[in-house]
Amino acid sequence: MSHVLHTPIRQLLTRRDVFRNLNTGLAGLALSSLLDAAPAARYDVLPKRPHFAPRAKRVILLFQNGGPSQMDLFDPKPELKKRHGEKPGEGFINTVDIKKTGTWMGSPFEFARHGECGMELSELLPGLAKHADDVTLIRSMVSEHSNHEQAIWYFNTGLTTPGRPAMGSWVTYGLGTENQNLPAFAAIMHPKGLPVDGARNYSSGWLPPLYQGMAMRAEGTPVLNLKPSGPADAAGGRFALMQQLNRDHLSAHPDQLGLEARIASYELAARMQMAASEALDLSREPASMHALYGTEDPEAGIHARQLLLARRLVERGVRFVQVLLNGQPWDTHQKNDSGNREIARRTDLPAAALLTDLKQRGLLDETLVIWGGEFGRTPMAEGKDGRDHHKFGFSLWLAGGGVKRGTVYGSTDDFGYHATENRVTMADFHATILHLLGLDHQRLSFHHDTREEKLTDVRPAQVVRGILS
Repeated sequence: MSHVLHTPIRQLLTRRDVFRNLNTGLAGLALSSLLDAAPAARYDVLPKRPHFAPRAKRVILLFQNGGPSQMDLFDPKPELKKRHGEKPGEGFINTVDIKKTGTWMGSPFEFARHGECGMELSELLPGLAKHADDVTLIRSMVSEHSNHEQAIWYFNTGLTTPGRPAMGSWVTYGLGTENQNLPAFAAIMHPKGLPVDGARNYSSGWLPPLYQGMAMRAEGTPVLNLKPSGPADAAGGRFALMQQLNRDHLSAHPDQLGLEARIASYELAARMQMAASEALDLSREPASMHALYGTEDPEAGIHARQLLLARRLVERGVRFVQVLLNGQPWDTHQKNDSGNREIARRTDLPAAALLTDLKQRGLLDETLVIWGGEFGRTPMAEGKDGRDHHKFGFSLWLAGGGVKRGTVYGSTDDFGYHATENRVTMADFHATILHLLGLDHQRLSFHHDTREEKLTDVRPAQVVRGILS
């Protein structure tokens, strides 16, 4: 099955515009009244048949913006410690690094082997260490850019240029979702703000706005502008009239696909008023589950609530959940030691709790969990005690959803500088994610601006079969 669609992009309305203009709310409407008169949408998020049998049905992406340090977390380098303070030789300094980086800087953290697989992990990751036998650790990722924005676009969308659809948008375009009363693609924001490049981290780009990530929060009001501001009956009447006028207009102008998207977004909002209050209410979780995640922890509590919400969404059929940190917390240009300790304390135990929770519920086998950032850090010092951005070799991990358990794939050189064995490009990584979901990256396409666009674009991409179970 090939997904090839056509649309005048200039007519599309973003979901944010929809909710901003939806001032009166939609409560009190019967779901049947919404669906009976609804037109057949050319674009929808109904469940779609994958190209082949999938290993995973859903994705939780824990995006670690800023660039986690591979040699401080996942990739122990005894030689780097041994050569601490020495100047790197030829072949390790490029024109970017030479301006900021100096001598080799060994990791201040100790590594130990964990699990039956003996995976070596940093002391900063005690939670992940308990799941060493559940994860695949890739130590040979490479990127194409060392600036945050371009590398984030590359990680999320497949190219180092802005304006393209995020992974979650491609996945929901290709597969739809199992629950029509919740968004197909949810982006759980940090209450203190968005990562670098803001909403483009979960944008649908030139795909129809139905596939845009819906911004949610794990505290306060999870979805803004969802509750009605007036009497339910009045709001329902205004909504019914508005939708009838929209349908009449669409009947006379069937080519206005932007209006199709608007109608579908309004109706999703109405259905969410019936379903979202339960799905997004973390107070329904027992005390034992809050204790597992650490939702009341002064450092990790925010991220813990994000991940608990992510689990509640995927168990209710949401196809793709992206969890976002604010700013670029892994960006340790200074104080690499204390900076890594701080962000690891905020993220490690909640991530481990998520794996424990999914495993206990029997959800991990069909849920692909991804943990990674846009690039890594240099093995040389920047200034006195920092590390600069690094694209030539870094690490990330995956769990569940058809990947091998207790596996380390690929390697870097003795200093953690170059990926030397089983290099994995971002195109390879994207092709593998789609493959696990039953999608062929060459067949999942969208006709835009005279060409068939793909998540992997025209780059050579290979499914990384060495990590498949």
